[in-house]
This record gives sequence, C-alpha cells and structure tokens, in this order.
Amino acid sequence: MNGEKCQKREQIAQQIVPAFAVDGQLAGVLPYGNGHINDTFAAYFQMNDGSMRRTIIQRINTDVFKNPDELMENVIGVTSFLKKRILEEGGNPERETLTVIPTKDEKSYMTDSQGNCWRCYSFVEDTVTYQMVEKPEDFYTVARAFGHFQMLLADYPAHTLHETIPLFHDTPNRYRNFIKALKEDNLGRAANVQKEIDFVREREAFTHLLTDLQKKGELPLRVTHNDTKLNNILIDKATGRGLCVIDLDTVMPGLALNDYGDSIRFGASTALEDEQDLDKVSMDLQLFELFTKGFLETAGRVLTDKEIEMLPAGAKMMTLECGMRFLTDYLEGDTYFKIHREGHNLDRARTQFKLVYDMEQKWAQMQAIVQKYAGR
Repeated sequence: MNGEKCQKREQIAQQIVPAFAVDGQLAGVLPYGNGHINDTFAAYFQMNDGSMRRTIIQRINTDVFKNPDELMENVIGVTSFLKKRILEEGGNPERETLTVIPTKDEKSYMTDSQGNCWRCYSFVEDTVTYQMVEKPEDFYTVARAFGHFQMLLADYPAHTLHETIPLFHDTPNRYRNFIKALKEDNLGRAANVQKEIDFVREREAFTHLLTDLQKKGELPLRVTHNDTKLNNILIDKATGRGLCVIDLDTVMPGLALNDYGDSIRFGASTALEDEQDLDKVSMDLQLFELFTKGFLETAGRVLTDKEIEMLPAGAKMMTLECGMRFLTDYLEGDTYFKIHREGHNLDRARTQFKLVYDMEQKWAQMQAIVQKYAGR
C-alpha cells in the first residue's frame, strides 16, 4: 500500500503538477485531509526568496461528478463572484474564498493519460477545520460562515448553475426511490423494518412541502452548498472566525433551507450518525438556537419572511430525507453508502428518524427560537 502511495505521489509530481501555472520549484507532494470523495494532496514549492508555498492538488471523482466541465464552471463562476463581493466588503478574497489555479494552457483542470481529471487550488494558510462540535461556540462560528456565504451570493443568478448531482435534494424523488426499493425488496429485508417503513410513509405528504412552495414561487431558488458540515469551513487560527467555505463541488441551485437544515441535522444531534442506542439520540435545543442565531445574524438580511418561517421545516426535511436515503440503501443491499457492520445503514436510518421525531416534539420551541432571531 505504501508503495502504491509513493507511486501515485511520484506520478502527481512528474505528470500532474507541471501542468499547472504555479511559480517556484516543486519540493514534494503529500496526501492531505480526510475527504471521502476526491483524492487530495498538498504540493510544496520552494520560492525564489527561500519561502515555501503550498497548493492543493485534487483528483475529481468523476464516478460521482460525471461532468467535470460543468462542475468547474460552477466553481469558477461562484468563486469569481465571491471575490468581487468580498472586495466590496473590504475583505481578503485570497483567504475568504477558494482560488482556482489554472493550467498553463488556461484551463480549469487537466486530464491525465488515464483519463483522470485534476485541479489545483491555492492553499489557505493558518486555518483549521472542526471535525465535530467540541464546544457550542464552534457551531455558532460555522453558522455565521454558512450564513455569510448565503448573504454574499444572494444576487448570484442561481438558475445558471449546473446540477452537479441531479435531483440531489429533491425530497419527493427520494421518497419515490424509497417506494421503488420497498416494492422490489430484492433481499427480503422489508419484513424486518416495518416500523421504519411506516414512519416514512406517515410523512409522505410532508416530503412535498418545500418543493411545492418553491414551485409556487414562495421560496426563492438560491445558490446552495449542499454539504454544510462543520469541516467545510476554514477557521482562521488567529481570530477563530469562520473564514472560507470549501468543498464547492455540490454548489447548485437549491433552497437556503436545505443548507440550514443539513447543518442542524448533522451538528445539533446529541449522538453520532450511526448510534445504536436511540435513547442517546435527540436534537440539542441549545445547539439549534446557537446555529439559528449565527445563521440569521449573517443571512437574515437577504432571506425572505417565508424562508425564515420555514427554517424548522428545513431541519426536519433534511433529516427525514437523509433517513430515507439510508433506509432505501439498506433495502437495496447497501450499494451506495459504505458500511462497516451488518445493518449499519439501518442504524443510520433509525438515528435520523429518532431526530425527526424529537424535532416534532420540540416544534413549538424551534419556531419560537427562529422568531426570536428573525429580526423582523
């Protein structure tokens, strides 16, 4: 395995890095980060003044992102727009958004001899990421950063973006996929999960709520990140401020409620996503309030009254959708999400459904918290 890694790093150093317009002498390439989709490396360059510069070299996973041209068109469009907005606000665009380094022939990515697609980003130094909420203030910091991202992109023509993963947050479509898997039941697993199946079926009408409002024009189409986990925010080491939103591959047209809701689903839970003891699983109202406060402090000025009113529904929708996806994958034989034990996807589905149920019990409190910070 170590030999394979060395061979890959050698290939990157000899074939990939030289294709990009980076100054300095290449000093080495090392694996970087712990992402699950793309292969990421840090390339080190010795500059003429003796200093060292890093860039990110990344292989785009074209099994997931099948059209790299459209993906990179999205990334270039959004980051270029953000740079202008950050400058208008007196910020530093080199640190507050990603910078794509072009190839020497001015392309946004290169294709190697095996057909792999590679891109290059400037490295944002003196930053850290949070893998989980270690203290409540972390969640507030991340909320402000994702809210600021929404605010900066409020005037971006979202309809011009490509769908890098079609129907990604189309919850009614996710429900249809669930029903299809249930009817086919190729592995005969449905009989043992009737309680979970009933839980989803009872909420079928709810799955249409946000998409119906969007179709009626009551919820605007916005630029959405679609993967608003804590570790997709770079935190400035010196100030502790959320500095830069990263991992822009799933930036697409969507609903602001999806980004807000997915953060709540992931970050306000009291347990891990695959916790088997459901008594440990609930939505922490303190974390819900902190995220809502931070998100609305930055995004509140551009969100509509209807969007703000529906924030709790966004949290419930994303949690239900995720649970449906886990249950669907379990019924289909665990073909999408990686599993590490028998019934792993079923455990994941159950945690999400427990979170949905807990939100329903706390609905009035969630609505009151949103109104508290609505600023209307």
